Amino acid sequence: MKNRLLAALPPSDFGLIAPQLAHQDLEKGRLLYDPGDPIDAIYFPHDCVISLMTLMENGAAIESATIGREGAVGLMAAVAPRQSLSRAVVQVQGGASRIGASALADAARRSAALRHLIDRHSEALFGHAVQSVACNALHGVEARFCRWLLSCRDRIDSDTLNLTQEFLADMLGVQRTTVTAVAGALQAKGLISYRRGVVDILDRPGLEAVACECYGAVRRGYERLLPTTFG
Repeated sequence: MKNRLLAALPPSDFGLIAPQLAHQDLEKGRLLYDPGDPIDAIYFPHDCVISLMTLMENGAAIESATIGREGAVGLMAAVAPRQSLSRAVVQVQGGASRIGASALADAARRSAALRHLIDRHSEALFGHAVQSVACNALHGVEARFCRWLLSCRDRIDSDTLNLTQEFLADMLGVQRTTVTAVAGALQAKGLISYRRGVVDILDRPGLEAVACECYGAVRRGYERLLPTTFG
């Protein structure tokens, strides 16, 4: 099983939810929730990447967290009925397991291990979002771009990322011309190859050297709280 949150459950506890899990192929750009939408399903990514976007009234948006195979989207709806606080959108297509919120809530009432995993994941995701707030305010675009590429690569195990210029601009909260300039600078340094809609990572250690400290901070947070689910 690729989703490491599900794989971390003891077999007997996983058995409580296995019959209700359904595989779904999630295409790039698919909207899972918008702010205010009731969360009626939880998604456990396997090889897709889902972004949580914070939206402004003028239409501006910026990413607050990235979720891949180490976690789940909408998981707190297993504790109590929830409305989404952000936009959840698929940024790298792939597969995920989907389960109804009520079914997962029923299993959580019967499984201490599942409740513990939900609590730990919520804490890790909160730390991720808090770090993103500081990162977006304090760090330059190039460092944040490198952080995002590394974070995405960790979740799909591929050095080739299908990322449009428009998507990268939304993730970083900048203009597309800024993305072009930053990608060009990183390509000139030999760290990436960038062509229309595709980024190839050529030098991971070099990217890590340019990325801001937030990449390591978020990763360590997941490793501390969910040691069997990340990496």
